[in-house]
Amino acid sequence: MALKIITDSASDIPKDLAKEYDVEVIPTPVVINEIDYLDGETIYPSEFYNLLRNHVDIKTYHINAYMFKEHFEKYAKNRDSLIYICFSTGIAGTYNAANLAKEELLENYSEFDLTIIDSKCASIGFGLVVYKAAKMLRENAPKQMIIDAIKYHCEHMEHVFTVETLDYLFKGGRLSRSSFVAGGLLDIKPIIKMDDKGALTSVEKVRGRQKSLKRLVEMVGETGDSLSTQVIGLCHGDDEKTLKQVKEMLRTRYGCENFIETYVGCAIGAHTGPGIIGVTYLNSKSPYEHRKA
Repeated sequence: MALKIITDSASDIPKDLAKEYDVEVIPTPVVINEIDYLDGETIYPSEFYNLLRNHVDIKTYHINAYMFKEHFEKYAKNRDSLIYICFSTGIAGTYNAANLAKEELLENYSEFDLTIIDSKCASIGFGLVVYKAAKMLRENAPKQMIIDAIKYHCEHMEHVFTVETLDYLFKGGRLSRSSFVAGGLLDIKPIIKMDDKGALTSVEKVRGRQKSLKRLVEMVGETGDSLSTQVIGLCHGDDEKTLKQVKEMLRTRYGCENFIETYVGCAIGAHTGPGIIGVTYLNSKSPYEHRKA
C-alpha cells in the first residue's frame, strides 16, 4: 500500500524526472497513417515532428476509459492510494474517461482510493504541477497537502505559446481560411494562452518570428511573480535553438535560473506543428516551498 502520483503524456514531463520521482505516465494515443501508436512509448518527439514536416496524416484521441482501467487496476488490487493529474478538460475528454474507469473499478474494489484532478493545463505547465506533487510526495507530505498544492499550482499556472506556422491551426479548425491566408501573407504569429476553462486561445497577433518571441518573454514579465526563484517550464516543437534563445532572454530580463525543458508532445504538437515555443510559470508566489529543479 502506497501513495502514487500518476499523469498522462500530455504533461510532457521529461522521462528522467518521471523515472527519478517514480511517476507513471499514461501515453496518449496517436494515429499515424491509420495505425495506432503511443506517445513516448512507440512514437517519440523527433520522429513525430519529422513525420509532420513530411505531411504524414497524424491524428490524436484522448485516453479512453478502457485504457485507464488497465492502468489503474493494478493499484486498486494493491490497495494503493492514487492521485491522477490529468490533461485539461478544455482540450480533451481525459478527465471524464478517467472517472468512468474509476466508477467501474469501484464495483470490484470498493475501497479504491483515487483522486482525479483536472489540471486545466497543457504540456510542461501541467508537467510542472506533476513535478511539484512528486517532490512533495518524496518529502513525505500528507496526501491532502499534496492535493491542495496541486490545485493551487493548476489555478495559478500561466501558459504562453507561439507557433512558427499557421498550417496546423488551420487544419485543426482553430483558424478560419481568411485568417490563415491573411496571416501567411503578413507573417502573423499568434500568441496563445490557456483561458480560465483550460482551452488554448489566441490572445494577440504579432508580425514575424522574432517579434513573437520577444512578446512571449514580455508577457511572462507582465503576469509572472517571483520569476527569478520559481521553476520555469520551457517547451518546443523540435526547435531547441529557438528555445535556448528564449531561455537566455528570460535569464537576462528576469534573472530566471531554474528551468525544466522538454518537447511539446503529440497531444498538442499534432495541432500546432513544428516550431511551437512555450513558457509556463506561476502568476502568484506559491505558499508551497519551491526548490531548484
